[in-house]
Amino acid sequence: MMMSSYGPDYNNKDKVIFILGATATGKSKLSIDFASNIQAEIINSDKIQVYKGLDIVTNKMNESERQGVPHHLLGFIEDPDADFTIDDFRYHVETTIERIRERGRIPIVVGGSNTYIEALVEQPNNRFRSKYDCCFLWLDVSLPIHFEYVGKRVDQMVEAGLVDEIREMFEEGADYTRGIRRAIGVHELEPYFLAERNLDNNVDLETLLRASIEETKENTCKLVIRQLQKIQRLKNELKWEIHRIDATCVFEKSGKEAQDAWEKLVLRPSLEIVSDFLQGNNNNMRAHENKNEKRLNILRDIDSRFEIRGRELVTESLRRKPI
Repeated sequence: MMMSSYGPDYNNKDKVIFILGATATGKSKLSIDFASNIQAEIINSDKIQVYKGLDIVTNKMNESERQGVPHHLLGFIEDPDADFTIDDFRYHVETTIERIRERGRIPIVVGGSNTYIEALVEQPNNRFRSKYDCCFLWLDVSLPIHFEYVGKRVDQMVEAGLVDEIREMFEEGADYTRGIRRAIGVHELEPYFLAERNLDNNVDLETLLRASIEETKENTCKLVIRQLQKIQRLKNELKWEIHRIDATCVFEKSGKEAQDAWEKLVLRPSLEIVSDFLQGNNNNMRAHENKNEKRLNILRDIDSRFEIRGRELVTESLRRKPI
């Protein structure tokens, strides 16, 4: 389904598309596919990817992966220790949205920092909602499949040079609560780099490295749980109309089968929802949502049982500041 333009605007508000989801669910890929079908530009809403550097650790899309689609707020902060606050995020996103709309294009806000996204949308006096008509898509994957994929992706990142990338910016005693060093993987590798630097013969570096990598995987799974809980809150408590797209089947396949599943089960229904949104067909959007909900019911019992184990795993993590 190709949409060369976003069609007429049936109300006085400019339109903004949000792609939500936990880490490693294909949000960036979906945003690129959208921008290939509509006149759109992408705004990063990952509070770690705003920093320059650590491209492997933060999983930034490289230039070839962006396929010429304009990206904003991606790797634009030079100081790795700088604070990028919620107020900073709101200012930069709103300014960028206005510039994109001036060019006659659709802004697509993509990322997993849901606390920042909530602060943007739920501004005092309904300021954002009074200006913009929002479409929220939630790209979701069944937890057992998702956790398995997270582990594989961390291994791929290690093979791509994650350890060397972090080593280059390692500083003993650095503050891991600020800036880009909050990225999962940086703090986890500190014991390994300290032992490596101190040349402690009593420490098995290979064992220590494996432990650091496993901790990175575990903490990424904890992040997934926190992100999902936040999205559920936006949907159930704040009553955001969020369209959930199930991408599980894609992650269960590989190669051409995975790509075919992506186009049929993720891209096509997502484009249908967005097309109706851009043309003001809210009734059709709800029909797509109901159809997706029926398909998702099959997996919910599995996810519910698995999430109990996941919550046990992350009990201590959930006391931390939300993402």
